[in-house]
Amino acid sequence: MAISFDSAGDGLHGPDSDDEMLSEINTTPLVDVMLVLLIIFLITIPVVNAAVAVKLPRESNQLRQLFPETVIVSVDAAGSSYWFDVKLATPDLLRQRLAKIAAQTPQPEVHIRADAGSDFAAVARVVLACQTAGIARIGFLTEPPP
Repeated sequence: MAISFDSAGDGLHGPDSDDEMLSEINTTPLVDVMLVLLIIFLITIPVVNAAVAVKLPRESNQLRQLFPETVIVSVDAAGSSYWFDVKLATPDLLRQRLAKIAAQTPQPEVHIRADAGSDFAAVARVVLACQTAGIARIGFLTEPPP
């Protein structure tokens, strides 16, 4: 005995049959579960955060350590000294200004910018003036190598 199927679709595996695959997924239960979880989390999070009442200390924002201004003393190729950008007329004027900043607390750092072609003696005079004034920190500014 042979079973024949007709093209009209009224055979065993037609469009109205129970064996047909479902191509849609029902997302309604998934959405219901997610909404229930969201409500539970919204209710429990404020309770967890405020479980223990603690009064926290307050602190004002203050600058803890004041850093003094860095003083730049320049020496040009001719051997003249400059306080920042102002030319100093005499070496005694440099010593007076260095003595003023040496008395400050905290003491500023002195940076020496010397021209590469300047005389060594002019730079040594600036270093000696810093030493006699009592400057604790002296630095030299240089150009990075090419």
